Amino acid sequence: MQPVPGPYPAQLVFAPPERIANWRPLVQWLLAVPHFMVLYALRSVVEILAVISWFIIVFTGGLPDGIARVQAMFLRYQARVSLYAGFLQEEYPPFNFDTVSADPNDVSRLRVDLQPELQNRNRVTVGFRLILAIPQAIVLVVLWLAALVVFIIGFFAVLFTGHWPEGLRMFVLNVIRYQLRFEAYLFLLTDRYAPFALN
Repeated sequence: MQPVPGPYPAQLVFAPPERIANWRPLVQWLLAVPHFMVLYALRSVVEILAVISWFIIVFTGGLPDGIARVQAMFLRYQARVSLYAGFLQEEYPPFNFDTVSADPNDVSRLRVDLQPELQNRNRVTVGFRLILAIPQAIVLVVLWLAALVVFIIGFFAVLFTGHWPEGLRMFVLNVIRYQLRFEAYLFLLTDRYAPFALN
């Protein structure tokens, strides 16, 4: 599958802060535990909605707006929690479950743009979505294994200097972006195959 040119319908825009307090890597992942529990529950709901969406799209060619909004809310929430837990930002993510089309986030330097495709869906690619997503899933697993190593290096860098090394921080941000695009495709928000790219 060839990616369609132009911006992908799932985008993460984030301007990281210059400094992160040195103590944050020690506790920030722990402070994110309540969000991880909420994410676990939301993921179960979104996976069930993805199965329902699959049947609806295959038989009708359209995705209901309500389902798309819940899935978009989950992906936004997950991206915010990932950035916080990875000590890439200091602002505690809100427990915000607004199912609106535009990103309701008040923090101007973090925005997750999602534009779900509701009508005229490609029933063939939706029908074979799990098979088509396998190469992306393999790449994502490899990227997250590399990101784990980068997080460990970043942990010590922030702990001792208060700064993420720029290249390492961009790699982690791009892995989070890659996951956002992959899950937007997997959860049937778009028929556009996500690019094999970290930018």
